[in-house]
Amino acid sequence: MPDYDDEEQYEEQEEQEEQEEEEPQAEETQEHTWQYSTCGGNKKAFLVGVNYPGSSAPLNGCINDVQNIKEFLLSRGYEEENMRILTDDQEDEELIPTKANMLDGMRWLVEDAAPNDSLFFHFSGHGVPVKDEDGDEEDGNDEAICPSDHEEEGNIVDDTMHDILVSPLPVGCRLTVIFDCCHSGSGIDLPYTYRDTGAIREPSKEEQLEALKHHAMRGDTDALTGQVEALKLVESGEAAKAAELTKATKHSDADVIFFSGCLDAQTSADATIRDKATGALSHAFREVLNENPNPSYKELLVGIRAIISQSYDQIPQLSSSHPYDIDLEFVI
Repeated sequence: MPDYDDEEQYEEQEEQEEQEEEEPQAEETQEHTWQYSTCGGNKKAFLVGVNYPGSSAPLNGCINDVQNIKEFLLSRGYEEENMRILTDDQEDEELIPTKANMLDGMRWLVEDAAPNDSLFFHFSGHGVPVKDEDGDEEDGNDEAICPSDHEEEGNIVDDTMHDILVSPLPVGCRLTVIFDCCHSGSGIDLPYTYRDTGAIREPSKEEQLEALKHHAMRGDTDALTGQVEALKLVESGEAAKAAELTKATKHSDADVIFFSGCLDAQTSADATIRDKATGALSHAFREVLNENPNPSYKELLVGIRAIISQSYDQIPQLSSSHPYDIDLEFVI
């Protein structure tokens, strides 16, 4: 026992030690370190529409999507001077959605981001699956988006986008991302994906079997092949391992929300609605918010799915960077 000058000093030391034993460690009392954004700070938007004119697989509605989303954002307090827009009908080379310009735009979007800022990234174009190299994909494939020069310069994969867009963001900074493209389900590798009940989706054999039947009935051989591989990964337990790896490595305390046009193994429609070409997700997103300007995240997801299901088989997804109460009001 150490020496003490008097009994009072000894009692004080003993009391301090008892308090230290009773006090739980910080990580035991802290429920989480993330926070929701108020979206009351600076607002910036990066909008990309690629129609791929003259290619073997041109699209029609992607540039229209960008214009429509721009008008929507202007109505929600965004300013044109704080937007960067790339479309492949431009004459200025800096405004064409090349791979270099798109990567530069992503970096511009998150530059100097602060808590309660609201950042918005919209991509409308082609999306493709590519082989996963780091084991964080439930279906064994990364997702990638296709710049206008993808045949020469290659695609932009989800791991890269997560590193550029999500990793640098501070706590409480909102980033809203919309990918209106094929194979976009986990397009920026966020770890939490939601059912329209609000429950977090986990790898499920039953879900994969239903998707397999669906693709078989439609005769969609590409999606069918991908779904067979995804089912194998669920049955082997690899999909669950991938989901846990994503939660461990791709969680962010920033406030990131992602709407995708479809599941990873699905295609996303380039539609014609009211005689105007548009992406199905971009159209449904605006329609729901025009009808109800202040829905919850759940109501927005359910509304988008309801509109799209009237004409198309794709199932839009909602994901987040941290566990989310999707009954909260959607803010932007």
